[in-house]
Order: sequence, then structure tokens, then C-alpha cells
Amino acid sequence: MVRWGRGVSEGSAWPPSPPCGDAPVAMVTRCPAWGHPDLWLNSQRLSLLLLLLLLPGPSPALGMEEDASFPHLGESSQPPPRACPPRCSCPRADTVDCDGLELRVFPDNITRAAQHLSLQNNQLQELPYNELSRLSDLRTLNLHNNLISSEGLPDEAFESLTQLQHIYVAHNRLSVAPQFLPRSLRVADLAANEVTEIFPLTFGEKPALRSVYLHNNQLSNAGLPPDAFRGSEAVATLSLSSNRLSYVPPSLPPSLERLHLQNNIISKVPRGALSRQTHLRELYLQHNQLTDSGLDATTFSKLHRLEYLDLSHNQLATVPAGLPHTLAVLHLGRNRIRWVEAARLRGMRGLRYLLLQHNQLGATGLPARALRPLRGLHTLHLYGNGLDRMPQALPRHLRSLVLPHNRVTMLGARDLAATPGLAELNLAYNHLASARVHRRAFRRLRALRSLDLAGNQLTQLPAGLPASLHTLRLQRNQLRALEPEPLAGLDQLQELSLAHNRLRVGDIGPGTWHELPALQVLDLSHNELSFVPPDLPEALEELHLQGNRISHVGPEAFISTPRLRALFLRANRLHMTSISPEAFLGLLHLRMVDTTGNPEQVLVRLPPMAPRRPRSAGA
Repeated sequence: MVRWGRGVSEGSAWPPSPPCGDAPVAMVTRCPAWGHPDLWLNSQRLSLLLLLLLLPGPSPALGMEEDASFPHLGESSQPPPRACPPRCSCPRADTVDCDGLELRVFPDNITRAAQHLSLQNNQLQELPYNELSRLSDLRTLNLHNNLISSEGLPDEAFESLTQLQHIYVAHNRLSVAPQFLPRSLRVADLAANEVTEIFPLTFGEKPALRSVYLHNNQLSNAGLPPDAFRGSEAVATLSLSSNRLSYVPPSLPPSLERLHLQNNIISKVPRGALSRQTHLRELYLQHNQLTDSGLDATTFSKLHRLEYLDLSHNQLATVPAGLPHTLAVLHLGRNRIRWVEAARLRGMRGLRYLLLQHNQLGATGLPARALRPLRGLHTLHLYGNGLDRMPQALPRHLRSLVLPHNRVTMLGARDLAATPGLAELNLAYNHLASARVHRRAFRRLRALRSLDLAGNQLTQLPAGLPASLHTLRLQRNQLRALEPEPLAGLDQLQELSLAHNRLRVGDIGPGTWHELPALQVLDLSHNELSFVPPDLPEALEELHLQGNRISHVGPEAFISTPRLRALFLRANRLHMTSISPEAFLGLLHLRMVDTTGNPEQVLVRLPPMAPRRPRSAGA
């Protein structure tokens, strides 16, 4: 029996003997045609040589050196398997992924060629210097969500990683930042630790550094050295939110484009602290303790590219002075602003969103024409103030006016005349009564798609509703009757909410629903209906009737609504057999009927599903 590497099974004869007429010279054996003694002797020598080559053990000296570069007989020509730590994956020669393996120690057998190493979501407590230092080609090191403390991160840990560009050490237990990070760094994420101090070379002298994330730590101003970003002139994003800063640090990188300082205890922006950040586009200062005295007219004056400024959730009593004219979004919600001075907004023609919700604006808080200079204003949020009338001289191109939870008592004929492009109007939860809503109040609003009048004191539908409406919300009023006239012309209305009123079926005038051919969602919940209103719109898909007094559903209750998909009948007065077995016949799209909360469990038999149309070829 002869063995020949991996390609020949045991017991097979190798090499096989071809017919004598086909045998090559190198495989000459005893053939009747080769009768010459020399030929026979040569054949015996060749056979002996082949036998010696096949025997295991060291090769005999043949008078010539073995070529080391030539593969031995029987060796595989495939490359050796790629080295990879146990249980990790190595999808590429330069990538090692050990994510989520509950590792407690740094894995060994990581190839020196690794450029991307992920150890996130493990239980590592320290980084051994000897293992990390040999990975000099690393570009990305992800240590997110481990148990690494500052004691487990040696000062020299990153000295050898001269190619490192991205480091993620968020959600660990660092109490101080590493004293040194490589000069090649582009992104550094140390968020959600317990960091109280950073050092000059943590982020300094990094010419390629673009993003630094330090949010959700315990940094105070004392923990930020004045030269923290010296030599790092490319930093565009800096997140210091959710720390313990009491004032805006004065030595921030001048290259910043996005600065997050929200959720600190900042009460002051020192003069000049933002004077060099001329590239800043987004500034987040919400959820701090800023007062009017903590800002001055020069605070934002150098920010000539600022587009987004969030000062919400502070203690400001006035709109700050010196705001950049480049602003597109100004968020001043949840402050203590009582007065909007027109001069503070002058020149801000590019402002698109002005958010003033939950302040203390009263009857005189918005002087006439205070908002008129904002020619590009798209959205104005004023909810949660104390306004008792509509703001006057609104910007002509306003598209969204949000005024719920104020004290508006009337709506005059010309209150909205200056905003013909308004698409959304929200006046919910004010003090509007039907008698004080002028019949021409909505006449000019030919682009209005959404009107919210919920939570007022209306006893009847307003007149002159725009034909462009898609959504009308009138829940939680005092409506007692519905007539077709106010709904005439609302051919595009798709959603109507009349919940929590005092409607009875007999108070719904004949032909009311015929005025709403496009209606898909109708909410009549929590009224005083004793049965399903007849002649509902044919396009209806969702019908809310919960919380009424319905005790019976007849066989023709839904004959006019063949597209109905969802029906809510919970918390009525239905019993086990209150719904006629024929009630849902023809409703091939009906998928859900909610009858919970009735006196008895109600028997519901849904119709068979509508057959699906076969798709055409190529669909």
C-alpha cells in the first residue's frame, strides 16, 4: 500500500500503469517490446527512484539540493486559513469583529495587518499595552459599551497607533480622558463616561480631527484646559451636552460648524466666547440656565453663518439682541418671554421657523407688525401662551400657524386675511365660541389643508370653511347638530373628528354626509348616538363610534360604506346578538371590529377577504 499526499486514497496503485504502447519514457517498466538489457536496467533504476520518493521519512541524498520554493508532492496549493481570534469574525484580511461576545479579556491572535477592530458590547475592563501596541496599522478601534476604566487604559496605550483615525470609547467608565491620542485622529467618541478632565494632547495637535463627542460626562469648566484644541484647526462637530459646564468655554475651535452645549448649567456666554467661530451653522444651548444678563448684543454678532439656534428651556425674558440675520430656525420655547420687540427680529428675512411656545406672552406680548419683517417665515409656534387674540400683521408667506392652549376668544373677518398661503391652522383649546367666529374668517385661506378647532366652545360648525381642507378637527366642543350647508364644497376632506360632542342621530341633517365624498376617517366617538348614522360616505375606511349609546346594529347599517376597513364599537350598549349577522355582508375590506367594553361579549362574523387581483407581468 502506498500513500501519495492528499489526492490518493489508501490501497490505490500510483502511478497507474498505462498500456505499454502509451507509456512515457519516465514511466518505463518491463514491457515485452523493450527487450534490450540497458532499457530494462534503466527502467529498474527509475522504478527504484520512484519508490524511494514515495516512502515516508527524509528524502535520500540524490546529489542535488531541494528547491525550497517548489511545493512538495502532496502539499495543498491553497493559502493557509486566515488568522482570527476565537468566536470573532474576520470578513476581510484587515477587519476583526468581536462585537457582543461578552469578552472579559482582550483577544489574542489578532493579525498585525488589522486596520479595523471592533470590540464593542463586551465586558472588557482594561486594554493591555503589549497587545494593542503591535497593531500599528489600526485605522478604527471600537470599544463602545464595555467596562473600561481610566486605570485600565494605560497612558501609553495609543502611542504605537500612529495610523488611528476613528476611536469609539463611549459607554465605558473613564473618569479622565486619555492623556494622549494619535495625531492622525479624525473622530473621537468618549461620550457617556464619567470624564471630569481632558488634557492638552487628548484632542490638541490633531490637524485632521473633525468630530469630538464628549456628551453625557461630568465635565466642568475646570476640566477643560484653555489649549484643549490648540493645533486642531479642522474640528467641525463638538458635543459637550449633558455635562456640568457653567459657562460657554472661551477657547473653542474656530473651525466649528456644529456645537452642542445643551443640558448643562450654563448661565452665561462670556464676551468673545463665540467671536472666532465664524463657520458655526448650528448652536444648541437649550436646557440651561441662561438669563438676559448672561447674553449681550455681541454674543452672537460674529456668527455670520449661523442657521440654527436653540435657546429653549432657559430663563430668558426677552428675545436676545444681535441675532444673526442668517438664521433659518430660532427656538425660544419654554422661556419666560413676555414681550417680543420688533427691533430684535428686524432684518431676519431668511427666518423660516420661529418657535415661541410655552412662554408668557399676553395680550400685548406681540405688538402689531412685530412679525411682519419676517418675510420668509414658514412656521410660527405660539402655543401655551396667554394670547387673547390673533397676532396682527402676520407675514404674508406664513404656511403654519400653531396657537393652541391660549385664550383667544374671537376670530374676526380680517384676522387671517394677510396669510392667504396658510396650509395649517391650529387654534385648539382656546375660548372660541360660535357667535364670535366670523363667517368670513376663513374666506381667504384657499390653500388651507388642516384646521384644528378642538377643545373650544363651538355649538355649530363654522361657516365658510375652505374647500381645500383635508383634515378638520372639532372634537371636545359643544356641537349639538350637523347640517349639510357648512360642509358643502368640502370635496377634498379626508378626515373629520367630531368626538366628545353632544351629537344625536336625529340632529344630523339629511344629506350631511353626501357633502363629503372623499371622507376616509370619521370620528363620532363619545357622543350620544343610539344607532349607526345612515348614509355614511362611500369612501369611508375608518369609523369611530366608541363611547356612544348604540344598542343595535341592523343589517343595512353599513350598506353605504363598502370600503370600510376598521370599525370601533367598544364601550356602547351592545349585547351578544346586538349585531345583525348580515351587517357586514359586502364589506370585503373589513379587517377589524372592536366591540370590547360592552355589557356582553358580542358575536362578530367578518366577511371573507376580498380576492387579490393577479399582478400583471412586469409589475
